[in-house]
Amino acid sequence: MGLFDFFKKKPAAPKVVVEVLYPQTWENGEAPVEPTVLAAEVLQPTPGEAVEIQVPSHIAAEDVAPVAEVVETVETETETETETETETETETETAVTSETNLDEGLTKTRKTWSERWNAFMANFRSVDEDFFEELEETLIGADVGAQTALQLTDELRNEVKLQNAKSKADISRVIIDKLVEHYRSQGVNEDASMHFAPEGPTVILFVGVNGVGKTTTIGKMSARYKAEGKQVVLAAADTFRAGATQQLQAWGERNGIPVVAGAANADPASVVYDGVKTAIETNADILFVDTAGRLQNNVNLMQELAKMKRIITRELPNEPQEVLLALDATTGQNALQQARLFKDSTDVTGIVLTKLDGTAKGGIILPIRNELHLPVKWVGLGEQVGDLQPFDADDFAKSLFGSLLIGDDK
Repeated sequence: MGLFDFFKKKPAAPKVVVEVLYPQTWENGEAPVEPTVLAAEVLQPTPGEAVEIQVPSHIAAEDVAPVAEVVETVETETETETETETETETETETAVTSETNLDEGLTKTRKTWSERWNAFMANFRSVDEDFFEELEETLIGADVGAQTALQLTDELRNEVKLQNAKSKADISRVIIDKLVEHYRSQGVNEDASMHFAPEGPTVILFVGVNGVGKTTTIGKMSARYKAEGKQVVLAAADTFRAGATQQLQAWGERNGIPVVAGAANADPASVVYDGVKTAIETNADILFVDTAGRLQNNVNLMQELAKMKRIITRELPNEPQEVLLALDATTGQNALQQARLFKDSTDVTGIVLTKLDGTAKGGIILPIRNELHLPVKWVGLGEQVGDLQPFDADDFAKSLFGSLLIGDDK
């Protein structure tokens, strides 16, 4: 403990004994037997009443820092801590514009594709039925789904014959080109843009099962739009999951965005109603609604979502503009099943595929778009706010298959 470290803490008693730890003068070449002790009367001086401290004669007066200097030092350290907190907050805000490179985010998926593809081509002997059956199994193993894999294999049969491809290099080029073309073609008539109300608040409803990252995605997306100058409000309508409201409130506090919340186990629709009213009264641009991911059963869940939509449209007839389904990319085919369930039960306008950077199952994007015809609008590529990015099918195809096209396994 330093000489004046006690100034940083509230004294436990009116008098405090302070040990002098800085070097003392040795007399006759011998160290002092006992440390010198100072006694201070009061740590927080009363205005107009000076506190006198007697300094031992063998210690120079200039070696003892004045109280004013000590207070200044404490204040400086406090300011430094405050500045550190401010820097952290600034880093969080600037992270909105600091985006993870798509190539980096798809590293695991691309590595899996490359390994599967190289293993498949290593067994290449000739273009026969066994070849196409093995190709189909390889595609299924890459999480493109059975239906999509069957469709692709049939198309590749015709393409290989059409181009008279026989060598390993030609076969590889034809198949990869077809995969890239398939990814890109899915986006020709696909509306992956975000829609906003021409006037009044835009309501963006988030749906999905628990654990897929709905609340975190709302926090990131709301921060992104606020950074673009939008006035945002959040509604914590997931009142059944323990900690969901607190999690959204933490995001709101971090980003300086108001959060409308209710009591635990409150009617989610009542929170939505309060959120809509707040958005209208405050002239907000966007209202994000976090919904429950699980009730007693799927029927109850879908009925609750339908009830929320009725309340929203009663106050804002043209809303919600977006119903975004959050899916966890690491769950692979389970994500596809969830997408089917929600698409059949509610009007999903787009997909947010989270945790894409942490999985080798990024191929799940293909069956979601191909079989369900749902646009993937956003992908999560990391923990930072800026790592939530708009999905671009062309860039995705280049990042996923580019290394195979040029023969360079990244």
